[in-house]
Amino acid sequence: MSDQHTPKPHASDIFGFDAFSPREIALRVETIGVAKAHIPFPSQAMLGILAGAFIGLGALCSNMVFSDDSIGFSASRILGGLAFSLGLMLVTVAGAELFTGNNLLAMAWAAGRLSTLSVLRNWAIVCAANLIGAVGLAVLVAYSGHLSMNDGAVGVSAVKIAAAKCSLPFATAFVRGILCNLLVCMAVWMALAGRSVVDKVIAIVPPVTAFVAAGFEHSIANMYIVPLGWLAAARDPALRAIPGAEAITPINFAANLVPVILGNLVGGSVLVALVYWIIYLRPEKA
Repeated sequence: MSDQHTPKPHASDIFGFDAFSPREIALRVETIGVAKAHIPFPSQAMLGILAGAFIGLGALCSNMVFSDDSIGFSASRILGGLAFSLGLMLVTVAGAELFTGNNLLAMAWAAGRLSTLSVLRNWAIVCAANLIGAVGLAVLVAYSGHLSMNDGAVGVSAVKIAAAKCSLPFATAFVRGILCNLLVCMAVWMALAGRSVVDKVIAIVPPVTAFVAAGFEHSIANMYIVPLGWLAAARDPALRAIPGAEAITPINFAANLVPVILGNLVGGSVLVALVYWIIYLRPEKA
């Protein structure tokens, strides 16, 4: 005898078309944050190296777009952002540990499920591993002949971008870092709403495109483009003669990374993780 109260099957029950709600995303971010903090060191480090290289690949693609002077300013910025989206797609879909995305661990910390030491340890290991992956890719690209593409315009673009980053004032780099990771962590947040690869890709592209188009600062992308610009200028006298190239030094690289990393931390952990924790997960007073 059939039960008349049993709901009829729907296509979404089979294919999973329904997305997670914002509150469900918050719970997932909290749970995933705990899991990320307890990944064994060797795996955490290797996944961090992969993420640094993945973001570098996204920056490589966007630099190719920026090197084409035939594209108008606005179109170049938007297309460059679309190309850069490859990096976060690889991190999210293929699996890797990205420092800027892991700023969302602040939600698990706010919930009392992670200690301050556990969060800082994760951020330190992943950030250092991201640096290794990004710089390693920059070395490979510098010696691959890639920078000679488009009659050397790709190399010129890399040097100009690196020089501009190394010349940013502290406050400007800090604020651009905040705005960048606000958008990056929103991309990660929305990707967690999806139940398929297509869902995740569609969620990732618009925020990432926006931060690149607006010229905001992503610390891990800078870990690729600045060393690449330095290597390019060191190996080619013509690139070394580009105005501003002399600013690409290890000291100025560090001077860029410090405010950008701090800004990324504020944008991701405070403006996304802690804000959503307050909205969805903060315990109600009796």
